[in-house]
Amino acid sequence: MEMTSLNVSLPKVLKEYVEGQATADGYSTPSEYIRELIRDDRKRQAKEKLEAALLQGLNSGPAKEITPAQWAQKRSSLRQRHKPARITG
Repeated sequence: MEMTSLNVSLPKVLKEYVEGQATADGYSTPSEYIRELIRDDRKRQAKEKLEAALLQGLNSGPAKEITPAQWAQKRSSLRQRHKPARITG
């Protein structure tokens, strides 16, 4: 993964906190600690998005029974829609 820099200005107390947490949690640099915080935030946001979608589904109305034939048709449709494009040439 290509790395790039982002400079962030922090008050002294926050800088000391980040450095202390990085050391206490076993990170070799404060940058590693910050990267992990960002990764955790991305996971949290993805989880919130999934939970919102699940709630939307639960609140969308009563459940409907689906037959095995309907499931087979749905799987076939999804496979066709997500089939990798063939490159000819």
